[in-house]
Amino acid sequence: MGLFLNTLSPAMLYEEIAGSTYFVDKTDFIGRVAERIGTSNKYLCLTRPRRFGKTVMANMLGAFFTKAGDSRKIFASLKISGNKQVMQQMNQYNVIYIDFSRVGGDSSSYTSYIENITAILKNDLHKAYPQVDYRVGGSASEDLERITAATGERFIFIFDEWDAIFHASFITEEDRKSYLLFLRDLLKDRAYVYLAYMTGVLPISKYTSGSELNTFAEYNMATMVMYSDVFGFTDSEVDALFTKYLQNTDRPHVTREGLRVWYDGYHSAAGELMYNPRSVVLALQNNQLYNYWTSSGPYDEIFYYIKNNVQAVRDDLALMAAGERISVRIQEYAAMLLELNTKQQIFSAMVVYGLLTYENGQVFIPNKELMDKFNELLLTKASLGYVHQLALKSEQMLQATLHGDTETMSSILAFAHHTETPLLVYNNETELSAIVNLVYLAARDRYYVQREDRAGLGYVDFIFYPYNQHDDCLILELKVDHTPEEAIAQIKEKQYALKFAGTLGDAHKRYDGRILAVGIGYNKKDKQHSCKVEVLQA
Repeated sequence: MGLFLNTLSPAMLYEEIAGSTYFVDKTDFIGRVAERIGTSNKYLCLTRPRRFGKTVMANMLGAFFTKAGDSRKIFASLKISGNKQVMQQMNQYNVIYIDFSRVGGDSSSYTSYIENITAILKNDLHKAYPQVDYRVGGSASEDLERITAATGERFIFIFDEWDAIFHASFITEEDRKSYLLFLRDLLKDRAYVYLAYMTGVLPISKYTSGSELNTFAEYNMATMVMYSDVFGFTDSEVDALFTKYLQNTDRPHVTREGLRVWYDGYHSAAGELMYNPRSVVLALQNNQLYNYWTSSGPYDEIFYYIKNNVQAVRDDLALMAAGERISVRIQEYAAMLLELNTKQQIFSAMVVYGLLTYENGQVFIPNKELMDKFNELLLTKASLGYVHQLALKSEQMLQATLHGDTETMSSILAFAHHTETPLLVYNNETELSAIVNLVYLAARDRYYVQREDRAGLGYVDFIFYPYNQHDDCLILELKVDHTPEEAIAQIKEKQYALKFAGTLGDAHKRYDGRILAVGIGYNKKDKQHSCKVEVLQA
């Protein structure tokens, strides 16, 4: 056993995860990987955003296949135990497991980084197979070839965070190419490779017409159906976790709907909605909904992707913050570029990194956890120009609404419409909705804002659910070429206020603040806004 070869670390780490309260059993994946061992399909790379369970899955595979120890205790009660054929392969292979984000020693340059990896691997091999006649100065791949020639032994390679080096500050474009050549030399068309499984955030870049690693089949959540169920939690899995949470928690503060609003919304290519797994687990463990995933990086992480061309994406960011979807053709490999300049490159990279999600040719913000970060960006970055100015008006707009100050409300909407570079042309209620959402941006600190929500006898344009049950509730209806009085009449006629009444078994939707009906009208002919606020229930 060594640091890379047949290490016990994956088994030890996976055993901790499998024994945790909010563990989701995805061991069926082992069988789907096992069927590739020793076949022409033995090269696969699965990429997902960070904190989406990549390392857990890599540890699971390492723990199952390695000869390093007996893993029966770990897997005996898990789903894979029912697959007798696959269970016969448990602990039967030499596994070389490398987490490329955790290479020790001096790794302040690309050269030292690769030399550390090579030295550790060669040391492990020489200790495990001392009888082999190694050549002085030979490469790791040459040593592996000599081992296979002398003993017939073959190896499973599991590389976690294969792309970690690409995030290092010292990496250059030439270093990236050299790294891909290193991986090619180690893995491609080598007899000693029984299976090569890589995981990371970035897809394998194609720098040449032939590609250094074209033997790998690549799978991602956004565009590939196969394996799209492996990373992230499904609705049924979160249902099971939430049931366990209610059983284990004396005073639960997390609701099932809250988990959906905060952490759901990622679309897989198979058409299934996926939850951010890390955030769901931490919310249940901590008994609190919170920005767990995005808290590991500031809003500037989002700004990093747009900084080279704010003009190209400024309007689209505002639209997405308003709940709209933006049509764009995703280019996965844009995430590999050192500079992102076009809208397509920027949004493609943001999908790869999990800051946006993608469905049917459109990108959008998946959930509240990410929406909060985009809102923070709009409120903070002056370089976003008029979009930033409108966002700054949002706290004033909320206070004016709560106090029935319709004159201030109308003036803010007029300001939004007459900005130097208007976001939209106000041709319909959808466009008016985008502006209204933007000028109520600050309300999201106190409200869960839902667009076109089913309420009463129809669909309301906006409904504001207060996080504090004592705060006022807001129902907002928009009308183009109609009066705000007509908007409020629709709110009453369609009985939208029933949304706040609550039902049996749904007590978290009961509120004891005022219910305010907000009507907003826009006249296209005279370009005037008019507003009305009426108390439906005190």
